[in-house]
Amino acid sequence: MGTGRAMVLLLLLFMLFLVLDVSVVGAQKTTNTTTTTTEFTFRGFTGNESSIRLAGAAMIKPDGLLRITDRTQTVTGTAFYNKPVRLLENNGNSTRVASFSTSFVFVIIPTSSSNGGFGFTFTLSPTPDRPEADAAQYLGLLNEDNDGNLTNHVFAVEFDTVQGFGDVSDRSGNHIGLNFNSLTSDVQEPVVYYDESGRKEDFLLQSGDPIQALLDYDGPTQTLNFTVYPARLKSRPVRPLISQQHVPKLVEIVQEEMYVGFTAATGIDQSSAHYVMGWSFSSGVNLSLAKPLNLSELPPPPPNTAKKTGYDSGVLALIVALSGVTLILLALLFFFLMYKKRLQQGDILEDWEINHPHRRRYKDLYAATDGFNKNRIIGTGGFGTVFRGSLSSSPSDQIAVKKITPNSMQGVREFVAEIESLGRLRHKNLVNLQGWCKHKNDLLLIYDYIPNGSLDSLLYSRPRQSGAVLSWNARLQIAKGIASGLLYLHEEWEKIVIHRDVKPSNVLIDDDMNPRLGDFGLARLYERETLSHTTVVVGTIGYMAPELTRNGKSSTASDVFAFGVLLLEIVSGRRPTDSGTFFLADWVMELRETGDILPAVDPRLGSGYEAGEAKVALSVGLLCCHQRPASRPSMRRVLKYLNGEEDVPEIGDHWGYSDSSKRSKVEGYNVSSDKANSSSVASFSVTRVSSSSVIMSGR
Repeated sequence: MGTGRAMVLLLLLFMLFLVLDVSVVGAQKTTNTTTTTTEFTFRGFTGNESSIRLAGAAMIKPDGLLRITDRTQTVTGTAFYNKPVRLLENNGNSTRVASFSTSFVFVIIPTSSSNGGFGFTFTLSPTPDRPEADAAQYLGLLNEDNDGNLTNHVFAVEFDTVQGFGDVSDRSGNHIGLNFNSLTSDVQEPVVYYDESGRKEDFLLQSGDPIQALLDYDGPTQTLNFTVYPARLKSRPVRPLISQQHVPKLVEIVQEEMYVGFTAATGIDQSSAHYVMGWSFSSGVNLSLAKPLNLSELPPPPPNTAKKTGYDSGVLALIVALSGVTLILLALLFFFLMYKKRLQQGDILEDWEINHPHRRRYKDLYAATDGFNKNRIIGTGGFGTVFRGSLSSSPSDQIAVKKITPNSMQGVREFVAEIESLGRLRHKNLVNLQGWCKHKNDLLLIYDYIPNGSLDSLLYSRPRQSGAVLSWNARLQIAKGIASGLLYLHEEWEKIVIHRDVKPSNVLIDDDMNPRLGDFGLARLYERETLSHTTVVVGTIGYMAPELTRNGKSSTASDVFAFGVLLLEIVSGRRPTDSGTFFLADWVMELRETGDILPAVDPRLGSGYEAGEAKVALSVGLLCCHQRPASRPSMRRVLKYLNGEEDVPEIGDHWGYSDSSKRSKVEGYNVSSDKANSSSVASFSVTRVSSSSVIMSGR
């Protein structure tokens, strides 16, 4: 009887154990089928520092931007959400990756417009950092030893800005790739978006502008969609850049807990700054897409400080070498053909002519001007007549031909030798010399045809004739353009060019109201690190720097002085001087000393100008007119003042213009009026002085 009871007791205990075991197993299954929902939105990262785990070069800036790397060479940076995300869910017989969605706005700023790298990634990682990852082509994600290793358990969307580095599958830069445990992309597409009509529009990842990225993964269908487009667009593109159905590799990568975030890297010769302006993320069974990011709600994008260079030094050196060889061969071929043609025509070139390219045939210029017909005349000066010519019926083939009859062939040779150098000047704010031709004793110079005429006519003649007053924005654009042209002459060309006759009649205005500085008849070229030794005083009364009357030595500072007078003239609409009783710079300085400089602004503008810009322009003009050359700013600094990049310094008590300039006449000068006929081309002159300029020989 006791034995039976014991058996019953043991049977009851065994059944209780089975019930408890089934309950535990059921609880575990319930836990495994439950996926935790994760959702966050960062509209800027200020105040969210504790939610982001940073490593390497990554940091949160005071303005709220998340910077993953700066442009320091060979660095990595990582930024991950500090809490793990559970992305695995069990549906009974199998395990799958849960749905997730993310949206972020990023900015990539390269070192220069043609040299940046290497890129960044959005990553699912088993760790909240990548401590063993390398820089450069490894993007702060992997390294040479573990690239392609199945134990990495990383999935990355690669934003690559560099052509494949030792990886033939990465065929080009500026692309998006899907990477599974490797830096070799399984899927790769050039960066484009689809507009409302379904057309492809490409753009650069490293443009310096904000870019929106959207990644949506649907767990039940294993479908991954990725879209990228400029954040300035008002609506999402009509179709994704990448759409992949059935992505089985993702199941093999995702572990029980994963971290989401970004990695980035720079290289030795290629580096970019990588920023994230905002980020949202959502995951779980009942997935809602990540919250959209409105650009107006995010911190301002970082300033684009990329240097605007065309090519890196290696590519540039190769281009220069190949271009040099090509130019030499083309020049030899050109001279041979020209010489042969002249032999056939019985017109032999002199030795000095062979060394000067851009020669045009006289018969072509004769035909273009209808035989130099009087109806084609558009300007007349003391050294020649300017004709409008047409090389074809196209408006773009319009030219201006200046026909000069010099006093001697020696003068022609000296002038053409100078034009050979000045003819190589190329800048958007300089009149372009297209070529020349010598026919008997005539010298013909060919320029771009500029139909709007001179700045002098826009400031004075046109308002008198039609009442049309040059607007303030146009005046400021013209002033900046002239300053840019002088900067090129003084600092950016291979030699120093001193113009020596900056004034409104020598500034031509094109169809887009951009100024073109012309008339280089008085200009001088100097090798860098050398000083001017000329003792011939040239220029136009009212624009000549005071030191020219003492030593006759022109310099870049004397050009700056003339620009200062011209700038005051542009703002005020008044000529720099009259019969000798009025001096524009003195008058503006007197207004400044009263505490109100704005009455100097052209009254014809009324209230149609910006007071702050006008004060800056007038102050810059006065600073350029300083009597001491060393106190005048360079043209580079003048441009910074006019562009608002630097504050204009205060003018000292020893400005001194009036002390040396208030005199009723200039002795020893042959002075002629600065009211020569306006022309739609620059009045280049064959000798050292134009009809509107003065000249005085030194010792």
